[in-house]
Amino acid sequence: MKSPAEIASTYENIGTSKTQMNFRKTFLLAILAGAFIAMGGLGSQIASACAPDPSLARLISSVVFPIGLFMVLVGGAELFTGNCLIIISVLSGKATVKGMVKNLIIVYMGNMVGGLIIALLANYSHTYAFADGKLAQAVVSTAIAKSNISFSDGLLKGILCNILVCMAVWCSFAADELAGKVFALWLPIMLFIIGGFEHCVANMYFIPAGMIATSVYGIAADGLSLFGFLVTNLIPVTLGNIIGGVLCVGTTYYLIYK
Repeated sequence: MKSPAEIASTYENIGTSKTQMNFRKTFLLAILAGAFIAMGGLGSQIASACAPDPSLARLISSVVFPIGLFMVLVGGAELFTGNCLIIISVLSGKATVKGMVKNLIIVYMGNMVGGLIIALLANYSHTYAFADGKLAQAVVSTAIAKSNISFSDGLLKGILCNILVCMAVWCSFAADELAGKVFALWLPIMLFIIGGFEHCVANMYFIPAGMIATSVYGIAADGLSLFGFLVTNLIPVTLGNIIGGVLCVGTTYYLIYK
């Protein structure tokens, strides 16, 4: 197992390489990451749709959702929230602020595309018809709740979320073998789902999926809108994710180990 100091040194080089990738490769890998996270979200919704109480539903979701990050890390895709750790490379002088910002913007857009693709495929394949439409109703209810979150809740839950996501990425680098990486990343992501925290990339799937489902399944959804998706949710959640990843994890570990 690698020590935290060794992980910090390893990520210096990884973060630098991320900022040096060309647009096409970065964008395509970001689409894959958005799709992988969305499929983890979709699987967690299906698995928990018929749970008898909310606590059990979250526990079931937390077991399934990490499959998305597993595919991202093992498949080498580009995820906005995890890439907040590029700050380690920037602070060490191996990457530039410009390179980091460029990477995060491209990856954010690509993640959005990936999430939307899965939201469309899941709806028009009628995957949400599961359990006599209970899944479709749950998908819409999730989207409504996320679209009406307060700014402070979105920001703070976003911070908590990306502390755990970045720790999942960080811990996965401690292991050299696949089984160790899987175990290391699974636990922090389980905690993030159980806590009900907010992940901007996951929400790029959850909210559009609910918006589309209202039309496909004829479900009424007062309070569900594009404004709620892009402004009410994504702005505070994205800011929170950046603070959690860049400041709370990346910068703190740099100050400790580098």
